[in-house]
Amino acid sequence: MALSYFPFFFCSLLILLLPSVSLAEALPSPYVSPSTFLRDFPRMLRDLRIFAYGAPAGNSSGFRSSSPAALFHASLFRSAFLTPDPEEAHLFYLSFPGAPGPRSIARSVRAIRSDLPFWNRTLGADHFHFSEDGIGDSSDRNLVELRKNSVQISPFPAVPGRFIPHKDLTLPSPVSDSPLRFMEESSFQFLAFYDGVAVDPQVSAVLEELRRDPKILIQPRRMDPTERAQVMSASRFCLFFYGAELDPPLGEALASGCVPVVVSGRPILDLPFGDVLRWSEMALFVGLHGGAGEVRRAMERACGERYPRMRVAAAEASAHFRWRSAAHQPPLDAFHTVLYQLWLRRHTVRYARWGASKFVRSDG
Repeated sequence: MALSYFPFFFCSLLILLLPSVSLAEALPSPYVSPSTFLRDFPRMLRDLRIFAYGAPAGNSSGFRSSSPAALFHASLFRSAFLTPDPEEAHLFYLSFPGAPGPRSIARSVRAIRSDLPFWNRTLGADHFHFSEDGIGDSSDRNLVELRKNSVQISPFPAVPGRFIPHKDLTLPSPVSDSPLRFMEESSFQFLAFYDGVAVDPQVSAVLEELRRDPKILIQPRRMDPTERAQVMSASRFCLFFYGAELDPPLGEALASGCVPVVVSGRPILDLPFGDVLRWSEMALFVGLHGGAGEVRRAMERACGERYPRMRVAAAEASAHFRWRSAAHQPPLDAFHTVLYQLWLRRHTVRYARWGASKFVRSDG
C-alpha cells in the first residue's frame, strides 16, 4: 500500500524543488502553431462570411437544449458572420431540423443541389453541418457527397466509423464562463480523480484497481457540477476513458487546473479543436491495455518540470472551451474556435465542373 503514495509524493517533492525562473522561461504554448494562429485568427474575425440555407434562428433547430450544437447554432445567428449574399460566402451552413433520418437528410441535400448552384460548384466541400450521430454509409449520391465532402461537426467523442480525420470536427461539452479554479499545488488532496459509470469490463477493472489507492478518488457516478469542479481543482490529474463516456468534461478539467489523463483502447482522431490546440502539451494519453499500472506510471513520468508546464498550457487552452458573449474580448471561446477551424478548411479542393477530371483549389 505504501507504494501507492509514491507518485503523489514524488510529484510534490520535485515541484517544490523546481527553480521558478526556469519555469517562467519555458512556459509552453497550447497552440499547434502560435504564430499562425495569432496571424490568422484576427483575419478570420474580420473576413469570414457564412451563408445559411433557410435555417431558423434561435434553438428552433431541434438540437438538444444547451448542447454544443444548439449553442453554436444560436451563436451563429446572433453573429455578424452570416451574410444574405451567397456569392460572398466562404462557407455554407446546412441545418437539418429535429433529428431527421437519412432519407430526410438526402431529400434536403437533393433540394439544395436542384434549386441553387452552390452545392454543385464543390460537391458540398465548402458546406458544413451538425450531426449528433454522424452520417453513415449509403449508396445515395446526396448522402455520399455529404459524408465524404462536407465538414461534419459532432459532439466529442464522435461515433466510431462516422468521423473523417482532417475534414470533420468535434465540439466538447460546454464549460461555464466562471473564473479559473486553480489551487496552489501544495493544497492538492488527490493524485487523480474520476467520476462516472463504467460499462466496459476493461475500464471497470482499471478503476477497481485504482480505487484501492487512497490518493485516487473514484466516484461510481457523475457528481453535481459544482462539487465536481471543487474536487477537480483539488486533484493533480483527472481521468477520462475515451469512448466509454458521453460528454466527458475535458474543458472543466482544464479550467480547474486538473491535467487530463485520457485512457483509450484505440487511436484518438477526433480531439476537440485539434487544428488549434497541441494536446500533448496539456494532457496525458495512456493505452487501456496497460491497465492501472500504466496509468500510474504515466502520471509519475509527468512529474518534474513537465507537470506545472502542462497546467499553465491547460489554463490558457481552457478559454477555448467556454461559451461567452460576443462582447468578450478577445473572443477565444468555443464558438469562434470552431469558426476558425472552418476558416482553415475554406481552402478546399473544388471540382471545376461536375464530372471533370481536373481539380482547382479555392483561393479563399
